[in-house]
Amino acid sequence: MELNQYLEVFIEESKEHLQSCNDHLLELEKNPDNLSIVNEIFRSAHTLKGMSATMGYEDLASLTHKMENVLDAIRNGRIAVVPEILDVVFLAVDHLEEMVQSIASGGDGKRDVSDAVAKLQLIEQGETTLSGNAEKKNSLPAASEAEQAAYNDFDEFELTVIRQSKEQGFGAYQATVALREDCLLKAARVYMIFEVLEKSGEVIKASPPVEQLEEENFDHEFTVVILSKESPEEIMAKIMKVAEVESAVVNEILLLEESTAEDRQNQPDQDSVTETLVNEQTASPQQDEKRSEKKQNHANKTIRVNIERLDILMNLFEELVIDRGRLEQISRELNNSELHETVERMSRVSGDLQSIILNMRMVPVETVFNRFPRMIRQLARDLDKKIRLDIIGAETELDRTVIDEIGDPLVHLLRNSVDHGVEKPEERRRKGKSEEGTVILRAYHSGNHVFIEIEDDGAGISKEKVLEKAISKGIITSQAAEGFSDRQVYELILSSGFSTAEVISDISGRGVGLDVVKNTIESLGGSIAIDSKENEGTIFSIQLPLTLSIISVMLVEIEKEKYAIPLTSIIETAIVKSGDILNAHNQKVIDFRGKVVPLLFLKEIFEVPADGEKDEQFHSVIIVRKGDKMAGLVVDSFIGQQEVVLKGLGNFLNNVFAISGATILGDGKVALIVDCNALIK
Repeated sequence: MELNQYLEVFIEESKEHLQSCNDHLLELEKNPDNLSIVNEIFRSAHTLKGMSATMGYEDLASLTHKMENVLDAIRNGRIAVVPEILDVVFLAVDHLEEMVQSIASGGDGKRDVSDAVAKLQLIEQGETTLSGNAEKKNSLPAASEAEQAAYNDFDEFELTVIRQSKEQGFGAYQATVALREDCLLKAARVYMIFEVLEKSGEVIKASPPVEQLEEENFDHEFTVVILSKESPEEIMAKIMKVAEVESAVVNEILLLEESTAEDRQNQPDQDSVTETLVNEQTASPQQDEKRSEKKQNHANKTIRVNIERLDILMNLFEELVIDRGRLEQISRELNNSELHETVERMSRVSGDLQSIILNMRMVPVETVFNRFPRMIRQLARDLDKKIRLDIIGAETELDRTVIDEIGDPLVHLLRNSVDHGVEKPEERRRKGKSEEGTVILRAYHSGNHVFIEIEDDGAGISKEKVLEKAISKGIITSQAAEGFSDRQVYELILSSGFSTAEVISDISGRGVGLDVVKNTIESLGGSIAIDSKENEGTIFSIQLPLTLSIISVMLVEIEKEKYAIPLTSIIETAIVKSGDILNAHNQKVIDFRGKVVPLLFLKEIFEVPADGEKDEQFHSVIIVRKGDKMAGLVVDSFIGQQEVVLKGLGNFLNNVFAISGATILGDGKVALIVDCNALIK
């Protein structure tokens, strides 16, 4: 059986199930008596076990099976949910994640998990069960192997169908059929067996699934679950009449709730959950079928697409955008009305296509945020702190390329907030705060940007200590420090070279590697700002562009060269008289709406060769902004707004000052894209 074609789907689905396990385990820790959460974790683990076994990853399947046994003991009331037990289950999930990661990297998924297996077995044997739970443990009847198998092999939907069928007089049977070793047309025999069974009742499940049976992707044995009013002997006799069937075993499926009434009184929690599940479903098998169909139809509305395919689609569309610009230019030059109308229509259609393609690449930040609750829980336990993580706006969407890069900076900032921002419980009590600290991770859209904020209610940043350290490190002078605003002082901790052991002790560790965080965010075309109040808390605010591929720019001309300035950085354009330009501290500035704005002559910065001396009475100026800082970029003339495709300059030109990339214009010429952040900095 060729399994490589399913490897990518296996990896993606395994990651989803493991993430679901993590999320529900955190939820279970807060609500230890909620058995529906345990059922969700069990379902994810069971699915992962089946997938792993099918793909041949026995170590992964074995560890999941051990975890499954503990979860089953929890939901049957034999084990109480305590943090120590959840620590072991989390450890098992960590091992599973690393095994899946190994498989994704081309490895065999093998790992030494003996420590986790040993701990899970101890829990399963009841050695870590709380003494208060012993009486409850002994009062419960032991489930038989057949009963246990029923719960291990079926999801809640299938269990409900079986329960309802039994109530209406049907029997639920599991038939294991073995074909002869020399059977040539296995799929044909399977079809004949199904035809026989469907005359006796209704087949609700097959293992392996029907698709694999049809493709003969099984050895010689398969299992089906059938609902019928006939006896097991009658069903077995009919199966054996099919040619090339070697053996058939039909057993009745027993469910846990089929125990005696006396036993049932000993497990009210389990019965109440079962009753709830039954009540949630309708009693009609026809409606069950409709629900199943509806569920199937909904599943078919989404498909998995490899990100590489979307990248190829995006590259092709970028070429289309370049050609669109060229056509628009030709249309203006020829001044042909029919051509002009056609080009306008093509521009509208390609604009809609652009929106669809960009939306296809958008991914909720939830995919990054999902790993943080578990990380915060572990950090809080390691540091002996009480911390609650609140996530707001996880549905906010960002381009996949941005999502891939933003994870590590967020991890760094969150670790700083937990490790050095939020105080220990006793210290918080002394300050009159609640023992439990709060870290808020917030995401929201604003214009063409996404903002991600990390806010804590901890110790805050000491302005005096930051200034003292920055001056001693030679990052700023004491004279310059006098004119710094609070925000400018806080942003000093983002400076390179600010990370030392002394900083960690003196300034709540806020400087550890934050220059790397800043560089990563700015390389994505974003920015980071810090706001803090001592003993009240700190907010790190990250601003990111929605997408990195196609951007709106203002095209400008300097001598005979064209440059593009991103519209997201521009406040407005202006024409300034030469007489209005002033000098302050050897810097040319203008008075712009009551604010002193420095002027930057791009001709000088980029060393553009001049044709000759020009005595200009007026200057074209573009006012740009980065955070609360502004600057005026002086150019020769404005060309107009345009959507362009952002292209990298390659490895040889990746350190060019104040240039973030290039674009190809409609006439085939290249325009460099100005990095306003670098200019203002």
